[in-house]
Amino acid sequence: MKWICAFLLSAASLCAADFVTGQAARLVIGQTSFTAADPNSSNTTIGGASGVAYAADTLFIADDNRIGAVPNNNRVLIFPNLSGQLPGPTTPLSNNSICPICVGAASVVLGQPDFVTATTNFTTTQNNIREPTAVASDGVHLVVADTNHNRILIWNHIPTTNNAPADVVIGQPNFNTSTVPTNGVPTAKSVNGPQGVWIQNGRLYVADTQNNRVLIYNRIPTTNGVAADVVLGQPNFTTFVQVDIAQQNTSATATNMLNPVSVTSDGTHLFVTDLGFNRILIWNSIPATNAQAADVEIGQPDMNSGVPNYAFNVSYPDALVNSTPNFTESPVLCSVSNGTDANGNATYPLVCNYVLNFPRFALSDGTRLFVADGGNDRILEYKTIPTQNAAAADIILGQVGGSVDQATDAADSVNTPTSLAFDGTNLYAADPYNRRITVYTVAPNTLPYQSVVNVYNPNVYATGSVLISGTINNGDIVTITINTAEFPYTVKATDTLTSVIAALVSEINAGSQNGQVTAIENDADSAVTLQAVLPGTQGGAVAYSATVSSNAQIAATAADTQLDGGGNAASVAPGTIVTINGSNLASDTVSADLTQPTLPTSLGGVQVYMDGIPVPLTYVSPNQVNAQVPWEFTSTTSVNVYVVSQINGGSTFTSPVALTIVSANPGLSSVPGTSNPQIGIATHYSSYATAIVSVDGTINAGDVATVAVRGRSYTYTVQSTDTLDTVRDALIAELQQDPEVTAAAAGVFDRIIVTANIAGPEGDAIPIGGSSSSGADITVTAFDTQTCCSNIAGARVTQDNPARAGELINVFVTGMGLPILTSAIQPYIVTGSQYPIGGPNTIPQQFANALAGGATADVIQATLMPGTVGLFDVVLHLSPTLGSNVNTEVTVAQGFFVSNAVAVPVVSQ
Repeated sequence: MKWICAFLLSAASLCAADFVTGQAARLVIGQTSFTAADPNSSNTTIGGASGVAYAADTLFIADDNRIGAVPNNNRVLIFPNLSGQLPGPTTPLSNNSICPICVGAASVVLGQPDFVTATTNFTTTQNNIREPTAVASDGVHLVVADTNHNRILIWNHIPTTNNAPADVVIGQPNFNTSTVPTNGVPTAKSVNGPQGVWIQNGRLYVADTQNNRVLIYNRIPTTNGVAADVVLGQPNFTTFVQVDIAQQNTSATATNMLNPVSVTSDGTHLFVTDLGFNRILIWNSIPATNAQAADVEIGQPDMNSGVPNYAFNVSYPDALVNSTPNFTESPVLCSVSNGTDANGNATYPLVCNYVLNFPRFALSDGTRLFVADGGNDRILEYKTIPTQNAAAADIILGQVGGSVDQATDAADSVNTPTSLAFDGTNLYAADPYNRRITVYTVAPNTLPYQSVVNVYNPNVYATGSVLISGTINNGDIVTITINTAEFPYTVKATDTLTSVIAALVSEINAGSQNGQVTAIENDADSAVTLQAVLPGTQGGAVAYSATVSSNAQIAATAADTQLDGGGNAASVAPGTIVTINGSNLASDTVSADLTQPTLPTSLGGVQVYMDGIPVPLTYVSPNQVNAQVPWEFTSTTSVNVYVVSQINGGSTFTSPVALTIVSANPGLSSVPGTSNPQIGIATHYSSYATAIVSVDGTINAGDVATVAVRGRSYTYTVQSTDTLDTVRDALIAELQQDPEVTAAAAGVFDRIIVTANIAGPEGDAIPIGGSSSSGADITVTAFDTQTCCSNIAGARVTQDNPARAGELINVFVTGMGLPILTSAIQPYIVTGSQYPIGGPNTIPQQFANALAGGATADVIQATLMPGTVGLFDVVLHLSPTLGSNVNTEVTVAQGFFVSNAVAVPVVSQ
């Protein structure tokens, strides 16, 4: 394997490196992204593939399974010249696809005539395959477990043409049969549903799964139907096997097996994955006699146990320090959760590093042992081959640790891994439910778990939601309970669902629970969003519920019983500026020239790759790198991130970490280095006094909408063809004739910005009103009763020049996600490029809400900021009722994600 290290690494230190718990895969084979799960069949797209093998720079995939993953493609794929298809960890990559690290194209298919056919081959012939689940090669021969044909197929040379016929068959007397003994008595020449094959040092090994045994052929067979030389798991070749699985012997010993699904060897040891007894059996030398007892087992406390995730209690801390469990008689079932982690994943006792749950594969490089622990959705690494029973795993892939099960399609997860292959540097894992092969690579430098976060919002707060629906009925009572405190609101006949939400928000934020949660209007989802005051897991313990009075026509539905999601900071939106925290990431501290129209993808000898795309950089230092998430990440929910650096004349790289992609997760900019509170960066919006008028309700022909300016009324009669937008625009047109003000549409919702014609204080205090005709379905509301708060547009909001209650201010946000794409806007949404000065205003696809000082701060506009990359200019309308506070807390929310809180100085009117 030394040539592999030289080829892939170009750094001698890498071959001494190891994997790290929780790291993400570096490459994907068989899909166009980590989360694509394309079910179509081609030479680059696989189905529910359960078998994978590596030999002679060639990857082999058995594209089928017996665990229920779909599709079943009944084929084997061959990927020759693998090193020429897989980019090395430091290989420069180009942004020429959505995932340059999603690679690999098969050159040969077996079992099908071409790469798009996926016929179930019921007939047995020399080239038909039905449900192949395992594949093996020694670089010369190819062996396939043709599971549903109850046979093993052997090619004397690795095939180079599609649908090439096998040369030898064993388990059957010829290529035209697929039967098994009906009396349950096998022979040395029969197999039943085999799911494991291996070649090592001229021997062939077969996991004869449904005969509960492993067969050893001391020479690779060259003629059909030959007998095996050694049997393990049974006393002899003809021991009766109960056909009814429910009646089979379930008492484990050192000499028996129950549904073994893989057998492998490193040339010295033999490893059998004993699926039914939830363990790995290890022989310290290659067995030469029938029914030879295994020397060591892992996954159970002893040779006589076989329960999934069965650990027994362990004495602490010695068990964790010495990796030698001291079992007592009290059982611990690791399938029983003891709580949840910061991200809502179920957690389990620490002892679960010792256990297995329906393991599928074991593989050793002669020093380490890797196990595909299928039922626990993880891959275990034992840094040395265990020499004692019940050893604990040292490293876990697919999970953040032994106490969490997070089976997803994310870049750092697997869902029921079934097979492994290793080339000395890269570990290949068959992930059939995600229809992919994930490739993990050892790295000389490690990125911590969830080390990539919104540059402004490194903490995410636990949230909850109460949906408000139904119809308005005077006297109905809606109550939201937080922990034990109740916050009721009695509905008025003049209410709307929006005003009920606003009233509940006001009740909660004024109440005694304000130290626990902040309530936020989520008008887009017709909900009250509840955000924990404390970040991370500390906020997840807050309970909440919602009720309504008897026979109420309004409804209130709580999304959950507790706030959740705290700590999930590694969830970001396309376009977000993120920070990557680590060590030894760069030689020096270098900042990009932000006046340039395009950000560099290489800065200070550092490059950052997300799914293999080189991403724009704004800043690099030894412990931190800031980069932009590509706008293109709209069709995936998880990508990987890794850093390549030139340090001291050499190239080094980090282990990848997973980054969750969401539609929006905002972060508010703040003065660097400030905390408790973070001092927000905000500016005054206008040199002219302003007021906000909102148009709401529904369209009803004949309704009259009115905006008044110092008693002068400007009206519009609603037409049946109108929308709220056209009513708003009609009122704006009417207002243009006023001598004191002008009017313009706000960027979001149907709001009107009324602006004084005269700059400075002379434009303040112009009375503004809004109304509609009696019984109208449309409503016109003046959020401000008079124009207010002229300042100097663009000036910083500071304690010496604070914002005023009722003023419009600008705050700056990254992470608001992709804007609504119109033909005018789409050409300017380019990763790493400044949004152009003079470009059209944008609107986020995910509606935004905000709070300032515990009161709703209406979002008037949220547009990409001209001259910047990934930054939104958000205009907020501060509530006219705010009191004076130099540290008025401001947050922005989108959906169920709430930004960090920043402090902005505000004075009352």
